[in-house]
Amino acid sequence: MTASDVEWKETDVPPPPAFAEGRAIPIEMPTRSALNFSVDPETIVITNDGVVRYVVLSRSQQGGAFNAYYEGVRCSTDEVKTYARFNDGKWVEAKDPEWKPYRQIKSGYVSRLTYQGLCRGHGPQVSVRETVQLLRKPVREVE
Repeated sequence: MTASDVEWKETDVPPPPAFAEGRAIPIEMPTRSALNFSVDPETIVITNDGVVRYVVLSRSQQGGAFNAYYEGVRCSTDEVKTYARFNDGKWVEAKDPEWKPYRQIKSGYVSRLTYQGLCRGHGPQVSVRETVQLLRKPVREVE
């Protein structure tokens, strides 16, 4: 942990934003995933503390279960925090949300989302506009 990490303080987190599944951008996932993940581009915010906040949506590939999560990513530390979950038509705030390494999340959607465009190395993109452009047309590595 560096001195800047000790001094770092997260800005106040606003309530979860409204989202729409119809405008969501798909997150490229491995074919073995049983869920389809997407992010609503109109919910993406890059804050002064370096956190990228957004609403991610997940839906079963069989068309059943639907979930939404209001999250924040710290690109500098490879961590994610879930602030709220959309349940039964309303947001339910997480109790004592904590920063957790996103590479440990079983589904892997946060790692894919950060790679697809939320983060630029260990920092957020320059602007929300640039982030959305990258999410819509992610850069592919040459194999």
